[in-house]
Amino acid sequence: MTKQKINRRTMLKSVGTATVGLPLLEEMLVSSTHAAKNQTKEVPVRAFNVFFGLGIPAPLQTEGFEGVLEPLKPLSNKLLIMRNVDQVRCDEKGINAHYDGASGAFTAEPPDGEAKSGGPSIDQVIRKAHYPKGLPPGMVSTLIGGTFFRRSRVGRYVHSYNQDCTVAATMQERPRDLFDRVFGSISVGGDGTDVRRKRIKRSVLDSVVDDYKFYTGVNSPLGSASKARVADHLDRIREFEQRAFALKKKNPNAPQLPPRSKILHGGPADPGGMGVDITLEELTTEWRLMADLYALAIQMDRVRFGALTFLAAGERIRLTGDYEYNGKKLWKFDDARQQNASGDKGCSHEWWHKFNEKKKNEALRAHAHMKMREVAYFLQRLNDKDSIEANGQTILENSLITISTESGDGRHNDVKRELSGVFHAITGANGRFKTGQIMDVGAEGLDVYNSMLAGMGVKDRLGPSKRKMSPVDSIRV
Repeated sequence: MTKQKINRRTMLKSVGTATVGLPLLEEMLVSSTHAAKNQTKEVPVRAFNVFFGLGIPAPLQTEGFEGVLEPLKPLSNKLLIMRNVDQVRCDEKGINAHYDGASGAFTAEPPDGEAKSGGPSIDQVIRKAHYPKGLPPGMVSTLIGGTFFRRSRVGRYVHSYNQDCTVAATMQERPRDLFDRVFGSISVGGDGTDVRRKRIKRSVLDSVVDDYKFYTGVNSPLGSASKARVADHLDRIREFEQRAFALKKKNPNAPQLPPRSKILHGGPADPGGMGVDITLEELTTEWRLMADLYALAIQMDRVRFGALTFLAAGERIRLTGDYEYNGKKLWKFDDARQQNASGDKGCSHEWWHKFNEKKKNEALRAHAHMKMREVAYFLQRLNDKDSIEANGQTILENSLITISTESGDGRHNDVKRELSGVFHAITGANGRFKTGQIMDVGAEGLDVYNSMLAGMGVKDRLGPSKRKMSPVDSIRV
């Protein structure tokens, strides 16, 4: 019997269904030959910026996957890791990498004050070029989220900026707020008088009950395997909803809910810049729920552009707890005791200022390795079976995900050195960029970013219009 071809958008009948998306079903697939011919058409353009604080000193980057980059190794064939990328345009204000380098990540420009960047970010330039009339109705135009504490300047933790250098969206720093942003409210057409359509119920699944019954019922056009996927898919959203909001009613067979966040947010997060005490478990529990929700939003095709931050620029935390990787204990975090100091001087921040390439830098290495483990956690969420798209590749492979940080060194006594050799990595963006290698680029970040925009078919460029651009063709396929 010939399977009936079903269009994914046809299935999204209700307003609520559009907010939860659908997994890729076999009834939606076209033949492999046709898919190959329409590879670009079948896959949406996406661009996300992933930021982590404090950076990776350039000498440690030369160790490749044998050092602090080890957690990225399982994804190495899907990443292009770029060394010797210099953010020299970011030092014009001459402050330090915590400000200039953090704002320059994804813009290659120094900040314009405390609340604006010096230019638009890569993701927003791509969004404007590929969706000049806006994204499809019901989508979140830009999603910005993160787990961070330092807040003195917006550029420390926000990494998505509009053409006018303002932040592209409100930062969501609580998992439940991010869930609400993505699944709790929607944008719809019309005159706005229908209140019911302007705001759906707290449980977005309540709005898709009829669709759920139809597509999993006896009259469904779906096969048994696809019915099961739809059911599993909605159960998964319910699980995340429960985790984010700690709903009173929950499936007794569902995973145990994590405790409510004990992490401070907003102004109390880093009072006076003195840092916060936090355990590794508290930090990673918060981050992984945030990363799970962000990845889910991408998988549901609710968002295609935005930024995600794991620890802000110049982050000051006093971390404690045993750090394990692949079942092996690598380090025992106890920053204040190991620094033999309190307050800001007892924070992990200080390990970067004390970096010396002639020493072992064990604590810094452990912190940097942990950051790569958590970045890899998010990337892997976009590389699993739930992320396979119509062209047979994963969302990770099809998207442009740019990973960067604030500093290449960490010592404020030499701003240019501090902004030299800043770690960068990108994904292939559906075959547009080379992956599977570590490349010594030897170029300014501005030229790297503009080469990425060219590879994405974008005519606009970052930086001063009078500056002569030097294409970095080595990163492009």
